[in-house]
Amino acid sequence: MSPVDWISRGVSLWRPGFEHKTPAAGALIREPKPGASSPNLAASAAPAWPDGRSTRERLRATLRRGQEALSPRVLRRTLAELQAIVDPRASEVEGGRLAKAFAAWYRTAGAAERRDAWLLMSEHFGPDPKKINAARHHYETAQGTPEEGGAEIRLRRALLSPRARLMQRFAAFPEGMRFLVDLRAEVLPHLKSDKRLLPLDAELETLFSTWFDVAFLELRRLSWDSPASLLEKLIKYEAVHDIRSWADLKNRLDSDRRCYGFFHPKLEGEPLIFVEVALTDGISDCITPLLDETAAASDLTKATTAIFYSISNCQAGLRGVSFGDSLIKRVVETLKEEFPKLRTFSTLSPIPGFRAWLAKQVPAPKLATWDKPLELAAKSAERQELLSWAARYLGKELQDGKPVDPVARFHLGNGARVERLNWAGDPSPKGVKQSFGLMVNYLYDIRRLDKHRTMLSQGEIPIAGAIGDLYR
Repeated sequence: MSPVDWISRGVSLWRPGFEHKTPAAGALIREPKPGASSPNLAASAAPAWPDGRSTRERLRATLRRGQEALSPRVLRRTLAELQAIVDPRASEVEGGRLAKAFAAWYRTAGAAERRDAWLLMSEHFGPDPKKINAARHHYETAQGTPEEGGAEIRLRRALLSPRARLMQRFAAFPEGMRFLVDLRAEVLPHLKSDKRLLPLDAELETLFSTWFDVAFLELRRLSWDSPASLLEKLIKYEAVHDIRSWADLKNRLDSDRRCYGFFHPKLEGEPLIFVEVALTDGISDCITPLLDETAAASDLTKATTAIFYSISNCQAGLRGVSFGDSLIKRVVETLKEEFPKLRTFSTLSPIPGFRAWLAKQVPAPKLATWDKPLELAAKSAERQELLSWAARYLGKELQDGKPVDPVARFHLGNGARVERLNWAGDPSPKGVKQSFGLMVNYLYDIRRLDKHRTMLSQGEIPIAGAIGDLYR
């Protein structure tokens, strides 16, 4: 009997909460324990774990200690099962089957048990340091010789992590990509408190950047005729302006609106990111009319401007994988084909970090003068001063060479420029709380996107003259 078969047949005997059943030859069967946690266990629901012993220490032990979820014996069996998935003697089909079986257990596991699985994946599937050192030495000594190319190949192979192979095996079965995206979403909140998980996170982010490259994504228009299950996800994932009702959603999908999303074939029916667009006859300065369910649809024959008023990332596990730049470009191209008269492409965006930033710049009594910003007169000194601070925040403030505000960082990184500040652009309680009701237009001038990106890389934020006038 091969090691793979032995592990496959024996591992279910050692899993906590599972009852062994006699499997067919080579099969791995588990039964979920009563009251098992749901497949979509929220990472935030996980307890705060003590650092405790490393998995290497626990693997050498005989008894469980404190709040450790898996006993040393079960931990060893779990590691053996993960190793079987990437065993070179296991075929792609067999490795995928074992990965699917492990994922089935994981979906029923508790938070602490899942954490043990993360630690095993992170700590025990890295590249071999001895092979790396030998390959690096060979590469260095081969420089300038006919052996240089071969030495580079050897070094590249030495740097490949068995962890990457493990993730690839998980991605092989039909629900595997969903499993990995959800797994990373659970891991992300724990990275600051447990640095041991960083290799697992880095591995997944690197793989996702390749697997979710825009070349493999499909742009789809979402409409009122889309499946109800998909429309429900728009409501669920909307991150900028909450969708309050089906009537609200229908308004956002009306004839003068467009909604587009990126989709991946391995996550069927799940948008990765979507953008909501209003077709208007000018740059919008307030979100209220755009969200007014009773307003009549705009005359499309007069539309000259596309307003991107909401962009929402849908998959927390894909954080760090960039879709926004490509999404906007593709949407602009699609809109120009359908509406040749469109000339202007702009956002109407929130400024989510402004109030928190301003609170660090001025004393509390000063901040209190803007507690009711919507009541400030148009030419009041308080209003002009607040606009000046906002212009400085958007047009000057950089951290590590990037705009401080997260929304500004996204749009300016895509090549837009800060075009206009809008007083009372979002008079809702949320808008007042985060930015005193201010909103901003970022202009996408298709001819100058590369120029604006270059400016930003050199430490200069692209702004319109009106923005600069506010703080000069």
